[in-house]
Amino acid sequence: MRGNWNYPTAVKFGAGRVKELGAVCKAAGIQRPLLVTDPGLAKLAMIRAALDLLKAEGLPVELFHDLKPNPVGKNVADGVAAFKAGRHDGVVAFGGGSALDAGKAIAFVSHQTRPLWDFEDVGDWWTRADPAAIRPTVAVPTTSGTGSEVGRVAVIVREETHEKKLIFHPRIQPVAVIEDPELTVGLPKSITAATGMDALAHCLEAYCAPGFHPMAEGVALEGMRLIKDSLVLACEQPANLEGRGKMMAAATMGATAFQKGLGAVHSLSHPLGALYDSHHGLLNGVLMPYVLDFNRDAIERKMRRLARHLALRRQSTDGVIAWLLELRRAVGIPHTLPAIGIGAERMEEVIAQAVPDPSTPSNPKPIDAAGFRRIFRAAVDGSIA
Repeated sequence: MRGNWNYPTAVKFGAGRVKELGAVCKAAGIQRPLLVTDPGLAKLAMIRAALDLLKAEGLPVELFHDLKPNPVGKNVADGVAAFKAGRHDGVVAFGGGSALDAGKAIAFVSHQTRPLWDFEDVGDWWTRADPAAIRPTVAVPTTSGTGSEVGRVAVIVREETHEKKLIFHPRIQPVAVIEDPELTVGLPKSITAATGMDALAHCLEAYCAPGFHPMAEGVALEGMRLIKDSLVLACEQPANLEGRGKMMAAATMGATAFQKGLGAVHSLSHPLGALYDSHHGLLNGVLMPYVLDFNRDAIERKMRRLARHLALRRQSTDGVIAWLLELRRAVGIPHTLPAIGIGAERMEEVIAQAVPDPSTPSNPKPIDAAGFRRIFRAAVDGSIA
């Protein structure tokens, strides 16, 4: 048994902790932060409050928010231009997955001599980067899903090929995280549900991935229990800080766990998100039961253990799928891809990108184009064994 295990950065967790943002930036060595967020959040009071907090600490800050929901290379390039023009020395990535990924990429590539795409998560490409040129990032998530606040990749769409690329470096990970569940209280039910499904997909796929990583499996199991206890609560009682807080913790746990690996859910959601500009967590939520069904002969033992941990009535893969379907119904996640505007028209284009996706090798059982085709058709038809 062997493994290379990495665990996240310092996290300041709790209601009201965003008030520590200025002190956290100073501790990280950031004196001139660029606050990166998305266009929607940029209009809200929480961003104005964050800017005021930084200025009150004597930190001259500027705002960058020219991002797409699935950030593209041009967004990063424009952010780098703003970073350099303002003589910034670090990034505050504030928002959901798009802002966190874009902010991390801007801080990472701002002073590299090679283009962003030269650092895709392929082999040892990360060693091409100059570590001394990486600027620090402080992450402030406002959704509970991607876990990008503790991730070592930034997911960016390459416009020329319509592919999601995973930009990787160990030091792209934020140096500090502020997790304040009060920041998620205003999220609508649909986003709470979709981001919650993203966190669940991370935990579930990491748990099912092959390999020896007992710490990741333990974190994933407990993350799924928190989601079982809290996702419906967070959707139905959006101001409930206990539910919001547990979902925020579960999102971080999912990203902590998935260093063990992901699987076919993400292999498909990556190209679908790039081609259709669909919400990543929503795609994961739709695809999950069909992938579990496909993998069932490789995961039955783990599903029995998961069902026991979740105190499900039926302790089997079927029991876990039944729970997942009921959870989706309770929070409003559609049952099929056509329900979110995706048919079979571009299926082969999706599959061509899914086969070489970095998540594919860690699917619980080997999967080729025929396997992806089977899952895709099931997700279009809504059929589960």
